[in-house]
Amino acid sequence: MFQFPGGKKDSYVCNECLHAVTSNICMVSLPQVLILIFVVGIGFFSLCFLMTSLGGQFSAKRLGDSPFTIRTEVMGGVESRGVLRKISDMLEVILKRMDSLSKLDNNSHKHDGVLHFAQRTLKFQPAGLVERIQAIAQNVSNMAVRVEQILQNSMAAGRAVRDGSSGQCEVPRDPRYPDCPGKVDWMRARWTSDPCYAFYGVDGSDCSFLIYLNEVEWFCPPLAWRNHSSPPTAAFRTDLSSLLDLVGTGKESLSFMKRRMRRLASQWGMAAQRLHAKLRQRWREQKKILVHVGFLTEESGDVFSPKVLKGGPLGEMVQWADILTALHVLGHNLKISMSVKELQGYLGVPPGRGSCPLTGPLPFDLIYTDYHGMQQMKQHMGLSLKRHKYVCHIRVIDTFGTEPAYNHEDYATLHGYRTNWGYWNLNSRQYMTMFPHTPDNSFMGFVSEELNDTEKSSIMRNKVNNMAVVYGKEASMWKQGKEGFLQILHRYMEVHGTVYYETQRPPEVPAYVKNHGLLPQHELQTLLRKAKLFIGFGFPYEGPAPLEAIANGCIYLQPKFHPPHSSLNHEFFRGKPTSREVSSQHPYAEQYIGRPHVMTVDYNNSQEFDSAIREIMSTKVEPYLPYEYTCEGMLERVHAYIQHQDFCTPELGLSSSASPGPLFVLLPNSSALTWAPNANAPPAWPPLSSLRLLASQEGQSCVEACQRANLVCEPALFRFVNNREALQVQCEVVEAEVNHVFPAFSVLRRECGLQKDPLLYSCAGLSPKYRRLCPCRDYRRGQVALCRDCL
Repeated sequence: MFQFPGGKKDSYVCNECLHAVTSNICMVSLPQVLILIFVVGIGFFSLCFLMTSLGGQFSAKRLGDSPFTIRTEVMGGVESRGVLRKISDMLEVILKRMDSLSKLDNNSHKHDGVLHFAQRTLKFQPAGLVERIQAIAQNVSNMAVRVEQILQNSMAAGRAVRDGSSGQCEVPRDPRYPDCPGKVDWMRARWTSDPCYAFYGVDGSDCSFLIYLNEVEWFCPPLAWRNHSSPPTAAFRTDLSSLLDLVGTGKESLSFMKRRMRRLASQWGMAAQRLHAKLRQRWREQKKILVHVGFLTEESGDVFSPKVLKGGPLGEMVQWADILTALHVLGHNLKISMSVKELQGYLGVPPGRGSCPLTGPLPFDLIYTDYHGMQQMKQHMGLSLKRHKYVCHIRVIDTFGTEPAYNHEDYATLHGYRTNWGYWNLNSRQYMTMFPHTPDNSFMGFVSEELNDTEKSSIMRNKVNNMAVVYGKEASMWKQGKEGFLQILHRYMEVHGTVYYETQRPPEVPAYVKNHGLLPQHELQTLLRKAKLFIGFGFPYEGPAPLEAIANGCIYLQPKFHPPHSSLNHEFFRGKPTSREVSSQHPYAEQYIGRPHVMTVDYNNSQEFDSAIREIMSTKVEPYLPYEYTCEGMLERVHAYIQHQDFCTPELGLSSSASPGPLFVLLPNSSALTWAPNANAPPAWPPLSSLRLLASQEGQSCVEACQRANLVCEPALFRFVNNREALQVQCEVVEAEVNHVFPAFSVLRRECGLQKDPLLYSCAGLSPKYRRLCPCRDYRRGQVALCRDCL
């Protein structure tokens, strides 16, 4: 047993393993002892002497105790730590010397008697011996860390009791916490049954039980004398030096991200000043945020880093660099993890058999990760992702989006929506996308470089009217099917490429193309500022490059897809957790920017393509960048999410007595309904003032129904329209079902369906049998993710 100063008489921590560790070291077999004698000289005897001569600290309770069942007692905290450190250091020396011995060349020392004997013995026995010592060393090291934690927690609790700050910690009888007294009784009898309780500071006192049962679990009320300080304030930052240090080194992907951060640093700084003025010094809570970039970890294979300098995809790294910068500039407290080991260290998984929640207390308010990171967290944290309130803190960076039908594990499995991704049972808004193409998810985005008026004027003066740059860094993108429209383009324009190659020009690239090879970002910007046209090949889908080209004064020409590409008909999208149909290479550019900056044509129609090229050559455009892709736009959006999105507090629907009058009223000169100004409702974000209730047509999703009214579907507002009054039709049957197209109704059959599972509120769902109830909202000019009153 350990006994610590400041604790009560029963402040013991079960520690049978300590003497088992020391006994295992001293009970190795004779051949192993001979090896150790040779390897470490007197080191081994010093270690055993150290353990057996500390009579004041390690003592057998009974003479007949086995070395493996003996219980040890440590009488002083400082001495305990010293013993463990000495044992750990000695084991380290043994392992290092054994490692050196195993590397010796037998042939060069074959006549050295003792050494030759030791080597021959090691040849047959090293595996078991080395693994045994390594396991013991690891146990001792882990024990030292845990003893340190337990000592600190116990002494802190002891000081609190001595100072009288905690009183006598009487067990409260609070009707809001009816299980508290019973849980305290259980802790009194069983708290030593799992070391995880001591890990969280439990020392056998009622005070420590109550602290644990409130701050780690949730069975007891808060203690008034505990330090419940107000959260710190987030202050805008303009210096990125500490962020650059956090990102680290050692991978080309990290170097790319840091170069991007440095290049845009001044724009982030100016954007922070503008947003600070816009918020009028509004108080912002500083959040503790962990960013775990799963796809760049060695455990995920990290296929991206080696391709950074070889024309590989950079979109994900662009987005992650901008996310990190936005969180830093907004003033939040960041930790960055690029390995599973770092992830485990930051999350502080407790030891033991899992009696304590692995998820509490969570050291972070938010965790940004990706699908690779989610898999790693599931593998190393088990049921904690499903059972406790842990998962509500997670935000998943998800390029193409995840629809609710794919996210709901049971529903996806039952109805054929199960894929390799998705199925995490998150609130759909916890997925954060690169473009605002899936309103069920939150639009995270990235930034493009913003030009001032002088730079814009210079670009327009120096544009080369007959110069085109092809969007395609990899030679494989130029294969087959491109010859026809490229020949038409070549008749009118000088064609430039940025195709990667190592030693010789790729044969797939036509001879008339002026290939510059893979260009650094600043050289690519220079090329785009001269070019009139940036032309896409149809792949990659939805990358950042077209927005960068448009921001540098290019017209973007892209292919129209007949039929639209989706997971049902195209290999690239197969297995992705969405049924979204992609009508062109870059739907955002087509829908939200459009002519004259973006032209979408059928590349298989030579006449249409020819006409588009001639129109482009005669059209003048200014550089254009949507506000939501500026630094200020991204800061504004991320700020709103952090301050307002809360997936840990249950979202309440409407009670049957929500309002004495109608919940919805008809908008003037419109078929849409809005929330009645006198109707009561729980707080909501976006606010109910932005709600516009529409009914879709049969076979139409809420995404399309809202878009046609120049609105955006808002999944957060489904809970307010999932009721009989919102249906506004005569229903012979009203049923609540688990169905991703509900709430909806059938006019012919006069059947109405309400949603039974909030995880399945879906803007994307559609059915030819039903007209859907769609909670649409307005949006800020240039910022589709936020309603007019959302900031």
